[in-house]
Amino acid sequence: MSKKEQIIERLKENGCRITKQRRMLIDIILENDCSSCKEIFYKASKSDGKIGVATVYRMINALEEIGAISRKNMYKVECSEACQPECSCVIVLDDDTTYHLSPGNWNMVIQEGLKKCGYLKNQKVAKIEVKNPAGKSAKI
Repeated sequence: MSKKEQIIERLKENGCRITKQRRMLIDIILENDCSSCKEIFYKASKSDGKIGVATVYRMINALEEIGAISRKNMYKVECSEACQPECSCVIVLDDDTTYHLSPGNWNMVIQEGLKKCGYLKNQKVAKIEVKNPAGKSAKI
């Protein structure tokens, strides 16, 4: 499966509709070394004059949510392990019911739980770290 197909699959799992404009934005990000949303917008508007800057920002946020890009790496696709469909959080209930959650769905579960318990007001979870017994962190 190509990087583009992996990203599209992850976006679908996260509830995104895959429009022609979103496909074009994925292509632009994969094919170019863009350093900002404005640069991505500029390239996209050459191909589709109807695309809005808000569409680009929403797409960047969606790609960040699924772990496909990181603003730290200037919008370069990081699709190695994070985009692999088999990379997920596995939750097993006491009746052996098993759920495989994508990072996006896992983030949503954590966020809703934190809201319900009163820990979150209008914030969003930026990252989750799990420490193993040896004290090493694992980014989720």
